[in-house]
Amino acid sequence: MLGGGDGTVGASPQAQSPPAAEDVRAQLDILLASPDLDAPARARRFLRYVVEETLAGRADRIKAYAIGTEVFERSSDFDAQSDPVVRIEAGRLRRALERYYLSDGLSDSVVITIPKGAYVPHFTWRTPGGSDDAADPIVPPTKNASAVPLQRRWGLRLGAAAIVVAILALLGGLAFWGAWRDGASRTPQASAPLSPGGPTLVVMPFAALGEPSLARAYADGLTEEVLSQFARFKEITVLGRETSRSIPPGADAAHIRRDLGVRYVLEGSVRAAEHRLRITGRLLDAETGAVLWSQTYDEDLQVRDLFTIQDEVARRVATAVAQPYGIIQRAYQSRTGARPPDDLEAYGCTLRFYDYRAALSDESHAAIRTCLEQAVALHPEYATAWAMLSVLYLDEDRFGFNPRAGSSTPIQRSLEAARRAIRLDPENVRSLQALMVALFFAQQPAEALEVGERAVALNPNDTELLGEFGTRLSQAGAWQRGAELLEQALARNPGHSGYYSGTLAVYAYMQRDYARAESLIRQAALEKFPLYHFVAAVIYAQLGKASEAAEARDEFLRMRPTIFERWDEEMAKRNYRPEDAAHFAEGARKAGFPVPARTAAEAALQATPSQR
Repeated sequence: MLGGGDGTVGASPQAQSPPAAEDVRAQLDILLASPDLDAPARARRFLRYVVEETLAGRADRIKAYAIGTEVFERSSDFDAQSDPVVRIEAGRLRRALERYYLSDGLSDSVVITIPKGAYVPHFTWRTPGGSDDAADPIVPPTKNASAVPLQRRWGLRLGAAAIVVAILALLGGLAFWGAWRDGASRTPQASAPLSPGGPTLVVMPFAALGEPSLARAYADGLTEEVLSQFARFKEITVLGRETSRSIPPGADAAHIRRDLGVRYVLEGSVRAAEHRLRITGRLLDAETGAVLWSQTYDEDLQVRDLFTIQDEVARRVATAVAQPYGIIQRAYQSRTGARPPDDLEAYGCTLRFYDYRAALSDESHAAIRTCLEQAVALHPEYATAWAMLSVLYLDEDRFGFNPRAGSSTPIQRSLEAARRAIRLDPENVRSLQALMVALFFAQQPAEALEVGERAVALNPNDTELLGEFGTRLSQAGAWQRGAELLEQALARNPGHSGYYSGTLAVYAYMQRDYARAESLIRQAALEKFPLYHFVAAVIYAQLGKASEAAEARDEFLRMRPTIFERWDEEMAKRNYRPEDAAHFAEGARKAGFPVPARTAAEAALQATPSQR
């Protein structure tokens, strides 16, 4: 039982000894059965394996090699240094467990964690906080813990969630009071240093409709979560909560534009009735009054808990509005039209960069590189522009676009620009993405993927980042995880499907699923991404479609006639595993490409036949 009113723990069994094996297994069953543990099947297998091995007294065996071969079914020559699957999935599982215990697992009494630096799990009792009067009794789960009535388990979790939301609302109110008292309520609080010429957004407090007390707590919590999600996108500036709450009720978009100088206003409402929620949101152009985007989300608190709903809705809103291919960017493009690059301001350069990424070409590369170099000369503190310039320097090497002679190579200049961006803004996702890609093509894949993990942890809603990271994971051999991220990016940003479909076609090709690979490559934008002509040719060749393979081959050779003179170098810089590079070479020969008779990858495989 709990101790005295000071909130300390008395002489309970939990205070005297760690959870027993049966308690840990009961908690493991709860975790694996919970839809709120945000982990795929492979991560759940990982969790079960390390827990069972620890309980069996074999914690000393829990190493990357054992996990790779026994959980992820890698071959006996598995090398954790070159194949990062264990490290990546461990990080993913750690985040999923942390998130679970902050939401759906608030009332669970046994806590399972995997500390950083190792893969051996820790098992502890949840430490109660607060006084006896405020605390619900905590009963350790037993083997039949799954028999606890579902209604009670949800009731405990929703009750805890409501308390947390109420605290957030109270803290928000105190912050607003302090800002008003100090006369600072009109001062914009940006999510990051202002980007030159970039758009500014204010998130208005979501209105509470329906049952007042219930809806108010939900609306306040959702507003906080939306602000948090928007702040992850460094291309826009988000004004803080105190600024939005200083706006008089009922103020129209023109009033907000006049007082705050913002271009975009996000507003919404939460209607609560019994266990149902209806959440609406819309984005306004404060200058014209036009509604640029509107969406309604209907949710059931008996199906999903409050924190999951808030997080999911906030992520969907932020992704739709603020991502590189989202509503704000498209609104900007429709206003500016196709002005010559020389006339674009610094922020316009960053938006044109996404146009270039959506349709790679030698001409647009030269124009945007010049524009961004002018932008960083005028605004040397503009981290996002440095990050994008890093990518353009790299493309001089990987695509052969407008190479410059000089003492430093394109990859060296790319690394320098990316590292400068990181120094200016260590948490800028675009900077981390640029460094990831530069390191990858500098043939430092382990370091590159670690940077990619940091970036995704900062902003899991950024489809540009998800697509890039998924591609790099795939090329390094983590094909399944890479494909999962690419499919997420495709689901959230179907307008960029021409790129994602091509990369997923490569994944299907490597799995020898040539029929699916053909279906995907036919959906890819071959006219925008020249490399996909090569992918199409090898797929058609493997299917025996000679005429189609020849057509794709000739088109690719027209665009990149010299690439096969450096075949081994091109495969190496993309960090393909020897077996994957050899499979590309096999298909390329069938398609009639001038691939060397014996590639470096094939030579390596012949030296180690077990890798076949």
